[in-house]
Amino acid sequence: MNILLARIDDRFIHGQVVTRWVKQHPAERIIVVSDEVAADELRKSLLISVAPSGMKASVVSVEKMARAWHSEKYTGVDAILLFARPRDVVRLVHAGVTLSTVNVGGMIFEAGKRQITRSVSVSDDDEAAFHELNTLGITVELRQLPSDPAVNLADKL
Repeated sequence: MNILLARIDDRFIHGQVVTRWVKQHPAERIIVVSDEVAADELRKSLLISVAPSGMKASVVSVEKMARAWHSEKYTGVDAILLFARPRDVVRLVHAGVTLSTVNVGGMIFEAGKRQITRSVSVSDDDEAAFHELNTLGITVELRQLPSDPAVNLADKL
């Protein structure tokens, strides 16, 4: 599997992803990677239904995504991965999935989080996960749209 874009955005498939990111990174498949959403049939069905036409959509657990990555069935398949939390990205990398860059577009503000940009708020666990990705040599960039300049997330933490 060729991962064209790994993006953390807790809105998953929405206007910016469908109109901008998919055009910048044309892929055959868009995959939401979330244990929570994969276990929720209603959310799963809704996300699959809003995927861009002509693009296969899946909602899978982190473990299932790791199995797909290692499966010969998906050799040569171009994919966009969407996550809600950086901890899931860390888990996937520890399962042997190779990523060089992770894009962060949106993480909602809620109790226990601090806002680091207009659209990204992090908890202590999120921050620790981002530091771990950095330690693993993975670039984590803040960028809402492909046309925006990439900002190194480590500079904001």
